[in-house]
Amino acid sequence: MLNLDHLIIGFDKGLRTLLSKAQTVRAYPDEDVAETSLSETEKKHAIGLMRINHSGEICAQALYQGQALTARDPLVQKKLEQAAWEETEHLAWTSRRVQELGGHLSVLNPLWYTGSLALGAFAGLLGDKWNLGFLAETERQVGGHLQEHLQELPAQDAKSRAIVQQMYTDEIGHSDMALEMGGAELPAPVKLTMQLTSKLLTRTAYWV
Repeated sequence: MLNLDHLIIGFDKGLRTLLSKAQTVRAYPDEDVAETSLSETEKKHAIGLMRINHSGEICAQALYQGQALTARDPLVQKKLEQAAWEETEHLAWTSRRVQELGGHLSVLNPLWYTGSLALGAFAGLLGDKWNLGFLAETERQVGGHLQEHLQELPAQDAKSRAIVQQMYTDEIGHSDMALEMGGAELPAPVKLTMQLTSKLLTRTAYWV
C-alpha cells in the first residue's frame, strides 16, 4: 500500500539519483586497470556507449524504486530495494567513466527517470508475479545490450570493459533472482514494447 512516507522517500531518492553524485560500496571495477590511449573516434564511441549505460541505470534505478513502492510482498520489496542499490553503484561507475573520457551525461536523464518510475509503479500494481517478471525481462534485455557493448567498445579500452562486464554479471543476477522468486513470463507484445522503448533510449542517449 502506498503511504505518504513512502512517497516522500521515493521523491527524495529521485532527487538524489538525478542531482547527487552516486556512491559505491564496492570498489570500482576498473580501479586497477590502466588507462590506454584511444583515438578521437574511439573515444567518442566509448563515451556514447557509456552514456547509454549510465542512462540505462537511471531507468533501472527508477523502475526498481517504482516497483518497490507498489510491491505487495515485503520480501519482494526488500529485494527490489537491494537491486536498486546495486544499480546506484552502476551509476557511480558509469558516470565516472564518462567523465574520465571527457564526455557528458545525457541531458534527458530526468525524462528517462520520470517515465521509468511511472512504469515501475504500474508494474507493481499488477501484482508481485508480474512485477518480478517485468524485472527479469528488463534485466535480460539490459544484459543483451551490455553484451553488445562489450563487442563494440574499443578493444584497448579495458577500463570501460571492466565496468560493463561487472554490470552484466549484476544484471543477470537480478534476472535470475526475480525468476527464482516467482516472476511470470511476460506476454510477447509487452516484451516487444520494452525492446522498442529501449531502442529509443539507446539511440538518443548515444548523442544527447
